[in-house]
Amino acid sequence: MCVLPNDDSGHPMTATSYTPIAGCGVIELPEAAEYDRRWLIVDEQSHWISATRCPALANVSMVMRMGNLVLRAPGMLRLELPLDVIEDDDSVRRVAHVGGQVVDVVDEGDVAATWFSNAAGVACRLVKVHPEAAPVDWPE
Repeated sequence: MCVLPNDDSGHPMTATSYTPIAGCGVIELPEAAEYDRRWLIVDEQSHWISATRCPALANVSMVMRMGNLVLRAPGMLRLELPLDVIEDDDSVRRVAHVGGQVVDVVDEGDVAATWFSNAAGVACRLVKVHPEAAPVDWPE
Protein backbone atom coordinates (compact mmCIF):
# COMPACT_ATOMS: atom_id res chain seq x y z
CA MET A 1 0.00 0.00 0.00
CA CYS A 2 1.48 3.38 -0.92
CA VAL A 3 1.89 5.98 1.80
CA LEU A 4 0.49 9.43 1.14
CA PRO A 5 1.16 12.67 3.04
CA ASN A 6 -0.33 13.21 6.50
CA ASP A 7 -3.95 14.32 6.68
CA ASP A 8 -4.87 17.58 8.42
CA SER A 9 -4.81 15.83 11.82
CA GLY A 10 -1.21 14.70 11.37
CA HIS A 11 -2.12 11.04 10.80
CA PRO A 12 -0.23 9.34 7.99
CA MET A 13 -2.65 8.55 5.20
CA THR A 14 -2.61 5.45 3.03
CA ALA A 15 -4.34 4.89 -0.28
CA THR A 16 -7.47 3.82 1.62
CA SER A 17 -7.37 6.32 4.53
CA TYR A 18 -10.25 8.73 4.91
CA THR A 19 -11.09 11.29 7.56
CA PRO A 20 -14.85 11.79 7.83
CA ILE A 21 -14.37 14.69 10.27
CA ALA A 22 -11.67 17.02 8.98
CA GLY A 23 -8.96 17.23 11.62
CA CYS A 24 -9.90 14.05 13.50
CA GLY A 25 -8.82 10.42 13.15
CA VAL A 26 -8.78 8.33 10.00
CA ILE A 27 -10.76 5.30 8.83
CA GLU A 28 -8.99 2.82 6.56
CA LEU A 29 -11.97 1.36 4.72
CA PRO A 30 -12.85 1.92 1.05
CA GLU A 31 -16.51 2.51 1.99
CA ALA A 32 -15.43 5.56 4.02
CA ALA A 33 -14.40 7.36 0.80
CA GLU A 34 -17.83 8.89 0.24
CA TYR A 35 -17.71 10.42 3.75
CA ASP A 36 -14.18 11.88 3.52
CA ARG A 37 -14.19 15.34 5.15
CA ARG A 38 -17.98 15.46 5.21
CA TRP A 39 -17.91 17.00 8.72
CA LEU A 40 -15.78 19.67 10.35
CA ILE A 41 -15.43 21.34 13.72
CA VAL A 42 -15.95 25.11 13.90
CA ASP A 43 -15.31 27.69 16.60
CA GLU A 44 -17.82 30.25 17.88
CA GLN A 45 -17.13 32.44 14.83
CA SER A 46 -17.76 29.48 12.49
CA HIS A 47 -14.11 29.12 11.46
CA TRP A 48 -12.78 25.61 10.90
CA ILE A 49 -10.69 24.25 13.77
CA SER A 50 -7.94 22.02 12.39
CA ALA A 51 -5.93 19.56 14.49
CA THR A 52 -2.99 21.95 14.12
CA ARG A 53 -5.04 24.61 15.88
CA CYS A 54 -6.49 22.14 18.42
CA PRO A 55 -4.28 19.04 18.81
CA ALA A 56 -6.88 17.30 21.05
CA LEU A 57 -9.01 16.69 17.93
CA ALA A 58 -6.42 14.21 16.67
CA ASN A 59 -7.39 12.00 19.65
CA VAL A 60 -10.94 11.55 18.31
CA SER A 61 -11.15 8.10 16.74
CA MET A 62 -14.00 6.79 14.66
CA VAL A 63 -15.42 3.66 13.10
CA MET A 64 -18.35 3.07 10.80
CA ARG A 65 -20.92 0.70 12.25
CA MET A 66 -24.52 -0.07 11.27
CA GLY A 67 -25.09 3.18 9.37
CA ASN A 68 -23.45 5.36 12.02
CA LEU A 69 -20.14 7.09 12.50
CA VAL A 70 -19.12 6.06 16.02
CA LEU A 71 -16.79 8.55 17.70
CA ARG A 72 -14.60 8.03 20.74
CA ALA A 73 -12.22 10.29 22.63
CA PRO A 74 -10.20 9.72 25.82
CA GLY A 75 -12.38 10.00 28.92
CA MET A 76 -15.60 10.41 26.89
CA LEU A 77 -18.63 8.26 26.22
CA ARG A 78 -19.05 7.42 22.54
CA LEU A 79 -21.07 9.61 20.19
CA GLU A 80 -22.93 8.13 17.23
CA LEU A 81 -23.82 10.16 14.14
CA PRO A 82 -26.07 8.81 11.38
CA LEU A 83 -24.06 8.64 8.17
CA ASP A 84 -26.87 9.33 5.74
CA VAL A 85 -29.52 11.91 6.61
CA ILE A 86 -31.75 13.82 4.21
CA GLU A 87 -30.95 17.49 4.80
CA ASP A 88 -34.36 19.13 4.58
CA ASP A 89 -34.40 21.38 7.67
CA ASP A 90 -33.20 24.82 6.61
CA SER A 91 -33.32 26.07 10.22
CA VAL A 92 -30.00 24.30 10.94
CA ARG A 93 -28.17 25.53 7.84
CA ARG A 94 -25.22 27.79 8.50
CA VAL A 95 -22.02 28.91 6.82
CA ALA A 96 -18.54 27.97 7.92
CA HIS A 97 -15.17 29.44 6.97
CA VAL A 98 -12.44 27.11 5.73
CA GLY A 99 -9.38 29.14 4.88
CA GLY A 100 -10.80 31.95 2.73
CA GLN A 101 -13.77 29.89 1.53
CA VAL A 102 -17.36 30.20 2.78
CA VAL A 103 -18.95 26.74 2.98
CA ASP A 104 -22.65 25.89 3.24
CA VAL A 105 -23.03 23.56 6.27
CA VAL A 106 -25.61 21.89 8.49
CA ASP A 107 -25.26 22.18 12.28
CA GLU A 108 -25.32 18.75 13.97
CA GLY A 109 -26.93 20.06 17.16
CA ASP A 110 -26.23 20.74 20.80
CA VAL A 111 -25.37 17.17 21.86
CA ALA A 112 -22.59 16.94 19.25
CA ALA A 113 -21.44 20.49 20.11
CA THR A 114 -21.18 19.63 23.81
CA TRP A 115 -19.37 16.36 23.07
CA PHE A 116 -16.78 18.04 20.83
CA SER A 117 -16.37 21.02 23.16
CA ASN A 118 -15.52 18.60 25.97
CA ALA A 119 -13.23 16.49 23.78
CA ALA A 120 -11.41 19.53 22.36
CA GLY A 121 -11.37 21.62 25.53
CA VAL A 122 -12.72 24.67 23.65
CA ALA A 123 -16.21 25.80 22.69
CA CYS A 124 -16.97 24.43 19.24
CA ARG A 125 -19.66 22.87 17.06
CA LEU A 126 -19.81 19.94 14.68
CA VAL A 127 -21.17 20.82 11.25
CA LYS A 128 -21.61 18.81 8.08
CA VAL A 129 -20.89 20.09 4.59
CA HIS A 130 -24.29 20.46 2.94
CA PRO A 131 -24.73 17.93 0.11
CA GLU A 132 -25.48 20.75 -2.34
CA ALA A 133 -22.44 22.83 -1.30
CA ALA A 134 -19.58 23.50 -3.68
CA PRO A 135 -16.52 21.29 -3.09
CA VAL A 136 -14.37 22.50 -0.19
CA ASP A 137 -10.85 23.64 -1.02
CA TRP A 138 -9.11 22.32 2.11
CA PRO A 139 -5.92 24.17 3.13
CA GLU A 140 -2.72 22.13 3.31
